Amino acid sequence: MSLLPSPRAERLGGPPSIPALVRTRVRAAIRRPSRLTPEEAQARTLLLRLCSLLLQYPDAELTAARQVLTATVEALPPSPAAEHLADFTAWLTGQETDDLERHYVEMFDLRRKSSLYLTYYLHGDTRRRGMALLTLNQRYKAAGWDIDGGELPDHLPVVLEFAALVGPGGGEAPLRQHRRGLELIHRALADADSPYRHVLAALLTLLPPPTEADRAAVAQLVAEGPPNEEVGLDPYVTYGEGEFAPPGTFVPPMAAPPTRVPPADPTTSRMEGTR
Repeated sequence: MSLLPSPRAERLGGPPSIPALVRTRVRAAIRRPSRLTPEEAQARTLLLRLCSLLLQYPDAELTAARQVLTATVEALPPSPAAEHLADFTAWLTGQETDDLERHYVEMFDLRRKSSLYLTYYLHGDTRRRGMALLTLNQRYKAAGWDIDGGELPDHLPVVLEFAALVGPGGGEAPLRQHRRGLELIHRALADADSPYRHVLAALLTLLPPPTEADRAAVAQLVAEGPPNEEVGLDPYVTYGEGEFAPPGTFVPPMAAPPTRVPPADPTTSRMEGTR
């Protein structure tokens, strides 16, 4: 017979067992980084903000700031994340603007396995994704941050900016929650030999290491894709040959069939049968 309090006793208000306390503390230590010095916290915030900027669409404003971004990365304290970002900015500064734009669209807008919309990997095309987006937006508002509706709240640059603003605890919670999706994006970019893999690699060095369950879930995502829900998604099946719309893409509803009405004048020789 076990001498440890049962889980039911703990729920009813009894004292937690020693193993339960240990498990709680171990889990908490895994979920949050160790206490950072002010200098470490500042460097971490800068790394997150750089990842956010470098994963945004390379428009004229961003490409004009490439030298500044490169100098900022070079001034970072030495770390694996800084090395990955240096590899990326070395590529970024050597590309023509048109080439950067084409590569970005190909990697993030045309490929489902490297989309930057994180809830897609956890919930796929299901109703749960809508609730996840709402919950994430409420988290932002509770922290006093409004994203102004310019992007969906699960867009990775948005999630990174929130992490930089709020800090390692609650600010980085969405990143930890979607770690498996981040692993999948990194793997897809690596398979495509995209330099953007360096930005994802830098980000992953800031998160707790993946568990065996994480690795198994990523392997399943690679093999099967995100969850799908057929009910109520009829417009999506006509998006393309064997495809559905990428996350964040607006798909107009299917046109209703024409309504047949009786002719206005039975003596008319040519009558319209549809309206």
